[in-house]
Amino acid sequence: MKLSRFLRWAAVAGVILLTCLASQSQNQGQNKDDQNKDKRKVIIDQDAAGPAGTDQQAILLLIQSPRTEVLGITVVTGDAWLTEEVAHTLRMLELIGRTDIPVVPGAEYPLVRTQEETEESERRYGFVDWLGAWTPKYYHAPRELGPMPEGKPTTKAAGEDAAHFLIRMVHKYPHEFTIYEGGPMTNLALAISIDPEFPSQAKELVFMGASLNPQTDDPEFANAPRHEFNLWFDPEAAHIVLRAPWKKIVCTTVDISVKTRMTNELIDQIKASNSPSAQYIGKYARLRGSYNYLWDELASVAWLDPSLITKKENRYMDVNLDRGPGYGDTLTWTDRDKPKRDVQPVEVQFDLDTDRFYKMFVDLLKAPTPPPGKVTTP
Repeated sequence: MKLSRFLRWAAVAGVILLTCLASQSQNQGQNKDDQNKDKRKVIIDQDAAGPAGTDQQAILLLIQSPRTEVLGITVVTGDAWLTEEVAHTLRMLELIGRTDIPVVPGAEYPLVRTQEETEESERRYGFVDWLGAWTPKYYHAPRELGPMPEGKPTTKAAGEDAAHFLIRMVHKYPHEFTIYEGGPMTNLALAISIDPEFPSQAKELVFMGASLNPQTDDPEFANAPRHEFNLWFDPEAAHIVLRAPWKKIVCTTVDISVKTRMTNELIDQIKASNSPSAQYIGKYARLRGSYNYLWDELASVAWLDPSLITKKENRYMDVNLDRGPGYGDTLTWTDRDKPKRDVQPVEVQFDLDTDRFYKMFVDLLKAPTPPPGKVTTP
């Protein structure tokens, strides 16, 4: 009899325990979902040269923020070729433990501009400082990896192309996520060409690009103040994107970027931490030349905390498509002189709280990498 009562009690206790465990698991799952709901969703579209450097560091800053959910990283040829950019991005994610984030290959070439035409343009109109993947000093064949000092990745990129991934995600999360654009706009232009509703379904577009009148002694802009690489490399793509019906466009220009610098002091502060991102920066971040602007990093951090921007103005923006010396240059207007059709308002950043920016830049890269939330299906 005592054994029978004990078995009945054990059975009841077992049911209660299983119920509690199931409830706890459900609550934990619900808590993760709630945490993800509180985060700001973003897709990063980047010409992801590496290791480290402005492209990878901008990606890292968005991943490192505990307030963001990175739905994916779409990659486009720009500062380097697509193949090596994908490899650098996959390897960076391996090193920081975030291989849950899909890496999606995109456009390997601009829509219209070619290397041969660009070389002929230089012969006719003069030298261009930075040609990205076409820069002679760093040039190699498009499908070659180039140097990989951080090691080759073992993970693989998604099987989908960037344009269709962007379209699929914007319909899965309509009006919910920001598109951060840190490179040429080829992937976005292709997505718009496939699905003209794509821009109106996104929450906003934030991009690093354009140049108006930068105040700098940098010779790159002395005779070409309206020249900026991201818009210049694929002018037709930028034209399509800038005239599309986005709900909001925010632009980090050359004008504000040249007020920032990567320094050895910043690198030393970051690498004092043992976090994976800090060690990555400590090993691979290098100063190159005299300027070392934090172009894309500023666009990332200003999206995370817009209060860093102390001066901004609305302009209307496009790109010069005339095949002459100004091909690819930034065009802007105010309400007084804008064209009568198609141009969209752009919030243009002009000044920032530099000290706060540097502090946030260092703090994010020193911090432990946030663990994966709900895995995004590539």
